[in-house]
Amino acid sequence: MAIDAASKEKIFNKFGKSKKDTGSVFSQVALFTERITSLTDHLKNNRKDFKTQRSLQLMVGKRRKLLDYLKRKDVVSYRELVKKLKLRR
Repeated sequence: MAIDAASKEKIFNKFGKSKKDTGSVFSQVALFTERITSLTDHLKNNRKDFKTQRSLQLMVGKRRKLLDYLKRKDVVSYRELVKKLKLRR
């Protein structure tokens, strides 16, 4: 369930300005998306893991808040990020 340092660095390289750019909205949204997908896979096998379900709901809320912030500030980059992460159908 936890994301190792190498995959985090890869995410930050891809979505941030550098591998040390861990605080930008793009990097955070991408990291939350990766965590959400791993927790979703975990919950498919363990349906009664309610603590993980709660943490998944909190992460989805945090990602939603960051995406709303980005949408308010820069709509073009918001659309690009959503398209890269394939969040909308």
